[in-house]
Amino acid sequence: MSEIKIGVQLFTLRDHISNYEDTDKTFAYLKNELGVDVVQISAIGNFPAEQHAELVKKYSLDVCVTHKPWARITDDLDALIEEHIQLGCDQIGLGCMPDEFRTDLAAVRRFVALANEAGRKMKQKGLTFAYHNHALEFARLEDGRTIMDVLIEETDPEVFFFIPDTYWIHMGGENEAEYLKKLKGRVKVCHFKDWMVKLGDNVGSITELGCGNLDLDACYNACREIGVSYIVYEQDINFAVDTLTSTAVSFANLKAIHERNK
Repeated sequence: MSEIKIGVQLFTLRDHISNYEDTDKTFAYLKNELGVDVVQISAIGNFPAEQHAELVKKYSLDVCVTHKPWARITDDLDALIEEHIQLGCDQIGLGCMPDEFRTDLAAVRRFVALANEAGRKMKQKGLTFAYHNHALEFARLEDGRTIMDVLIEETDPEVFFFIPDTYWIHMGGENEAEYLKKLKGRVKVCHFKDWMVKLGDNVGSITELGCGNLDLDACYNACREIGVSYIVYEQDINFAVDTLTSTAVSFANLKAIHERNK
């Protein structure tokens, strides 16, 4: 069994990748200061895709997956595929399905049909489609199943993969480590995101990896069991410090999880 690789989801550092110069500095920080070799590209600035690839090559980064807008996946797929080939990235991710597909079972099935079609086109070029969950996919539909159930059961496992997120699985009411096992064989990249309950707060919020309440060691071992290739740290909000320092803390803790479980 190949070893899991660990990295950083660049959405965490979105304020530091808005243009070429800032992205160059951020990649240098990740590579030279933190020892990051793997990234997921999301929320990168609107500068030419060729320059994204140039910076990836400059710092010898492995781009494990991206998040791209649904409109580009449906309306600009040929160009999107070419951009990923330039990046050396073989998986195109979607961060969330548009609202219009979450109204009822029929709407979810329309999304399934379109995503399967896009996934088949990607596969012809050696790429795969992957879907990132939030808590909203655990809402129940009229047949009693969750949206996530439908995505698992009715999508084509040859062309539709998942980018599961530990925090959002937890917020959806599931045990994150156990739920990962339902996705065996359909996950290349998993998002590790921690969750903390503070005194007087019954909901909790995202926090730096290793600083919260999730059993990320159990999640790591579940990832290994189901064949995950990459685990990347992501944090959307609620940073205890600035995002660069927060990433340093979280990536150090992710490395510790990796070392004691590999």
